[in-house]
Amino acid sequence: MKITITDAHTLNPGDLSWTPIKSFGDVDIYDRTPPELLKERCAGANIILTNKVALSEDLISEAKSLKLICVTATGYNIVDVEAARKKGIIVCNVPDYGTASVAQHTIALILELANRVGSNSASVSRGDWQRSLDFCYTKGSLTELSGKTLGIIGFGKIGEKVALLATAFDMNVVYFSRSEKETPYARYVDLETLFATSDVITLHCPLTKENQQFVNRDLLSKVKPTAWLINTSRGQLVDEQHLAEALNKGTLAAAALDVLSVEPPPASNPLLHAKNCVITPHTAWMSREARQRMMTVTRQNIESFLNGNPIHVVSK
Repeated sequence: MKITITDAHTLNPGDLSWTPIKSFGDVDIYDRTPPELLKERCAGANIILTNKVALSEDLISEAKSLKLICVTATGYNIVDVEAARKKGIIVCNVPDYGTASVAQHTIALILELANRVGSNSASVSRGDWQRSLDFCYTKGSLTELSGKTLGIIGFGKIGEKVALLATAFDMNVVYFSRSEKETPYARYVDLETLFATSDVITLHCPLTKENQQFVNRDLLSKVKPTAWLINTSRGQLVDEQHLAEALNKGTLAAAALDVLSVEPPPASNPLLHAKNCVITPHTAWMSREARQRMMTVTRQNIESFLNGNPIHVVSK
């Protein structure tokens, strides 16, 4: 069995072991694969593991020995699933591996906007506290979350976990999703009401053709000028130019983002220099524990396929 891993570094930068995957056969591990080398490296592979390297219809059609594609992520839009289906190639993903980590990062971003830990720490490092005339200071106003309204868009496992964590801060939680569900942690409202009444708005919905750039000038015009926007989901959910305009004009107080529409971002991305915008480099999913779960489930995906009973299949 020949296995090719196209972009190994993101899943395992060196703190995990590939031994569980190597037990299945001959494994070629590439930290990164540029487009010009992709076909060559995948030629003859029976199984391909990919995280963000796209597998197109062209590549799939030429991969004569390919039987299984394992996406080492939950989202699988990087694979032409229809082309794989036509060739009888199974495509599997890894659902739910990062619920706790992404929810934790979401709360961390909210707390950064509330408590300014990063900016105040950087100020101390610059020597500002040594020069201060007072025993204490802050680089901006601090916010108590108790009593504030958190609006969650998308109420799957991550959204519901964020709601649960927010109750520990005595926040009022509302949510909008494609369907209502009974939960003691949040109350369902429509999308416009969520934007108009929330103090913090956080995105936890999958990217679809219907919701691409749905956070636009129209919706942002409805928010409180003191509101914050958090995005740990998909960068393409947000019209970045419209968000930058809202931040720079002060019609939205702040944003904290872990995802952008293009990653790594080009220098022209307007959010890189927007006012009151905190950006982390797509790290919400990257805890060691989450990546270990991803490795474990990927091994299970391969083993189940080889045993004739594939799991987590997205290509049926």
